[in-house]
Amino acid sequence: MSAMQTVAELMEIAARTAPKTKGEDFVVVEILTGDALRRLGQGMIEEVARTGKANFDRDGRNVLASEAVFLIGIKDASVGGLNCAACGEAACVKPNTFEGEFLGPQCALRMLDMGIALGSAVKTAGMLNVDNRVMYRAGVVARQLGLIDADVAMGVPLSATGKSPYFDRPAAPPKS
Repeated sequence: MSAMQTVAELMEIAARTAPKTKGEDFVVVEILTGDALRRLGQGMIEEVARTGKANFDRDGRNVLASEAVFLIGIKDASVGGLNCAACGEAACVKPNTFEGEFLGPQCALRMLDMGIALGSAVKTAGMLNVDNRVMYRAGVVARQLGLIDADVAMGVPLSATGKSPYFDRPAAPPKS
């Protein structure tokens, strides 16, 4: 087992044990290495040609320069039932009634659960001196390719080299 696989598994523990609304856990995790990682990176690069959306290719190249990718999402999350209106509705609404890059709507409290779990995971990687970056685009393509069974997902590529590949990255030129 590689050191990066071990780091990703420790990230999974951090995500799993993070606090969740009402103690209900809808967080799902996948760890990609090898062929699955290459499939994700290549799929992200191809997403630009398919959709014209900027920076999927840049992020895909970052994934291909990584040793592992930690995927995290939520699946079949029920609403928190607090009628807090954070989702924009006066009362809790049925989740997953429409699909875009992710399924929605999602309960804001469940999204916070995922965010807290994600923060715990990347904190763990950082404590182990592993470079990482949260990537929404990796989550979009991972869902499309069936690399994670989640309604909403984020990806975190992992690298341990002399220079982080996730910063000092050129953005796509503005459209004229």
